[in-house]
Order: sequence, then structure tokens, then C-alpha cells
Amino acid sequence: MICDIFFLLLIFIFTGSPSQEKGDSSKTKLKAEADVSLNSNGVASIPAFSLGKPAIISSVSLTRNRFSYDPVLAYGLNLKPWFIDNWLHYRIIRKPAFELRTGVNFSTFFTDFKLTDESILRGDRYLAVELAATYNFRSNTSLTLMYWNDNGIEPGTISGHFIDLVAEKRDVKIGKSVLMSANVQLFVITYDGNNDGLFVSPKISFSLRDIPFALFWQGTQVLRSNIRPDPGFQWNIGLAYSL
Repeated sequence: MICDIFFLLLIFIFTGSPSQEKGDSSKTKLKAEADVSLNSNGVASIPAFSLGKPAIISSVSLTRNRFSYDPVLAYGLNLKPWFIDNWLHYRIIRKPAFELRTGVNFSTFFTDFKLTDESILRGDRYLAVELAATYNFRSNTSLTLMYWNDNGIEPGTISGHFIDLVAEKRDVKIGKSVLMSANVQLFVITYDGNNDGLFVSPKISFSLRDIPFALFWQGTQVLRSNIRPDPGFQWNIGLAYSL
């Protein structure tokens, strides 16, 4: 029932006739973007968690007016699904220097569930609510503060909070043809079952001008945590293709 309402809402948002912004086609036009990456260690949407083996992660963004639909699909190289995110965002404030948005996510995480003589793929559903504020110092420099309230739906799943502070610098020119982007995340997770921690996660990527490929590296270091076993330091490299 929830999924039916969700997809009916998407149809209304992205196919409904514009009313108040007819005069500016740039505001009512549907904007589509996509990204596919091959990762060595599969980092999740919350970088404290990873698949622990190579993964393929794809994301799509469909934006119209203040609404956007931003799904993410993640698979292992054996083509087993890892997680599916279905983010629906709404920009409450949309200014050149400042943006305030809210969002809701219907997601599914897949794990191998061991039986006596076999294993089955189990999907657990989650519902998350987001509030995020971004301040743009310049066209390529920003600071984002984001909060998620994440709730497991199935019995035995965990719920909690995710608070993330991200400083980002995009498209820095190195020479004539190389572009570098970098960000640093400082985030806190507080989840059921002693899954609490403070982490830092830097990410850096390099690309060539007018070529849609980028090579990136990301690390995640725990600063304080009661998670056992201690997640310690994790890193991931990958190749991304953007449309």
C-alpha cells in the first residue's frame, strides 16, 4: 500500500501539468542525471557500513521544480542486490547561496540468511526521513549539515539517527585538463544494539575535462565507537561514469 502511494505521487510530480511556473520552461523542465560506479569495497550511503567486497552502485536523479526522485541501486559483482534506496526530495528553500531540503526514503537492504542446509536472500525494509541544509560559499564550495531518522520495518531490524557534516570542493583545475573534487564528512550514528560512533570520511576524485569518467578514493576512520568488532579504518577505490 505504501509503495503504491509512493509511485502514484512520483507520477503526479513528474508528469503533472505545471501551474504557477509556466512562464519559465527552465523551472518546469525535467532534468535527468545518472552515475554508475565500480567500487573495490562497496561503501554504503552511510559510510560507516560497507559490503566488504567489490560492488556496482548506480544512482539516478530526476528533478522537476522543487521535487527530485533520487534512487540508488547497489549490487555485488555476483549480481546479488545489496541495497535499494528510493529518495524523494523537496527543496523548501532554493537560493543560489542556501538550500534547505527535506526527503523520505523507502529502502531495502539485502543479506544472506543462513538456514540449516542452504541460504536465502533476505530483504529488510527501512523508512528514513531527511532534513538537510547546504550553504554555498562559492559556485564550487559548499557546507552541508544533514540529519536522517532511519527506521527498520521488519522485526529484528534496527533504527537510529545519522547526523552528517560535509565540506566539499568541486572541479578544482589542475593543469589544463585535470579536474579534482574533494569532500570530508564528519558524521555520527546512533543505532539500536550498541551501533554508535563518530567517524570521519574523506573522499577525493580526479577526472579529465569533457570525459565522463572519474577515478576516486574514499576512506572511513572511526574516531569513537562502541561497535564490536571495531570497524577501524576502511578504504575504497572506484571508477565512476556520469551521464
